[in-house]
This record gives sequence, structure tokens and C-alpha cells, in this order.
Amino acid sequence: MKKIKDIINRYPFLKYLGNRYVIVLLFFLLWMLFLDNYSYLEHRVLNKEIDELEDNIDYYKSEIYQDSVRIKKLKNPDQIEKYAREQYYMKRENEDVYIIEKEGEEQVEQTKF
Repeated sequence: MKKIKDIINRYPFLKYLGNRYVIVLLFFLLWMLFLDNYSYLEHRVLNKEIDELEDNIDYYKSEIYQDSVRIKKLKNPDQIEKYAREQYYMKRENEDVYIIEKEGEEQVEQTKF
């Protein structure tokens, strides 16, 4: 018992740790930070997921906008012909199409859905 009193006299903040209110408060904080279903750590994970989903929303909104611009362009018959010639290498009758690939460039394959 004397050793405990010496330690408490040497470190006065230990005197407050013996208080039951401080013990309950520490238990409550530990519970809320680490053990609860709505803990701080769980909120951090959920906030990261929310940020990723918001980034996805922004990406898909920009893609939707770009697709709507392309659709508006393709309502013009000349644009449809241009698109078909560039993407699918279509040609008119009595016409030759030459595909020139530059060195170092990869040809991206088109997939049809």
C-alpha cells in the first residue's frame, strides 16, 4: 500500500484515475471509439466509401454528358458517315481505305455490345 501511495505522490495525475467517474468516462470513450457498431473507426471506413462513390458519380455524370454530345452529333447524317468511317473502317463504293499505323501507337480494339 505504501508503494502505491509513493507512486501516486510521484505522479499526481494517477490520483484522478482512481475516481469512478473517470473510469466510467474512459470505458465509455473506449466503447464509442472502438467497440460500438457506430464507432469512429467504422465511420472512417464509411466516409471513404462515400468519397469513392461521389467520385464515381462525378465520373459517370461527365461520361453521360460526353455521350449526350456524341448522340446529338450523330443525328446529322454526315456525322454518322464520319463516325462509321473512323470507327468501323467503312467505305463507299469504288473507294479504297488505307489504314496507316504509326510506330509506337497501339491500336485500340472496338468491342460491340
